[in-house]
Amino acid sequence: MIRKWVMLIICVVGISFAWTGAFADDKIDAESLVDKAGIVVTSFSADPDLKWFQEKVKEAKGILIVPQSIQGAFFIGGSGGSGVLVAHDAKTGGWGYPAFYTLGSLSIGVQFGGEASEVILLIMTDRGVEKLLTSSLKLGADLTIAAGPVGGGAAAATADVLSYARSKGAFAGFSLSGAVVKTKDKFNEAYYGKTVSPTDILIRKTVSNPHADKLRQDIEAASGK
Repeated sequence: MIRKWVMLIICVVGISFAWTGAFADDKIDAESLVDKAGIVVTSFSADPDLKWFQEKVKEAKGILIVPQSIQGAFFIGGSGGSGVLVAHDAKTGGWGYPAFYTLGSLSIGVQFGGEASEVILLIMTDRGVEKLLTSSLKLGADLTIAAGPVGGGAAAATADVLSYARSKGAFAGFSLSGAVVKTKDKFNEAYYGKTVSPTDILIRKTVSNPHADKLRQDIEAASGK
């Protein structure tokens, strides 16, 4: 009987250490994602080929940055990456703290060949920000989306979301219609130290993390607000 209790305690302790290790890894990965997101925003802001982006970011209600590589044709086999969403606060004029998301595809559609290593989605409407508070949504169905052109376009003028991608330093305009955006709850929990929802982070503002201040400053510099 004693042996069974000892074995049970050992198993519980082992599971606890494994969970703690995984939680720590998620926190490190989340912090790295925030750091990379800041680099991408600064780089896009300085890219002479992205003048249209630099104008539109000033009007954005939110910005979703996916700095990780998206391999191959985007719309095949669930390709995608992880990113952070930061929302603009119209009352204070500042940018809030990041919520974590994944961006990917569940079906085969229009293909984008090659690697889109950096992706930014500008959320242009309040409706767009509100929809992103849900656990999952499909771009093009739940929100209208258009590829952010170098010049302009009627679709882009009315879209909830404008997408921008840069592959190997070159701008690549393409539509993410059909892509699925989901909350990355384990990163949100690890980054803020407790269970939180996108609403807690982006709207209620019940949590903060000074590690994200550099990213917020980078977005402020890019948007001029």
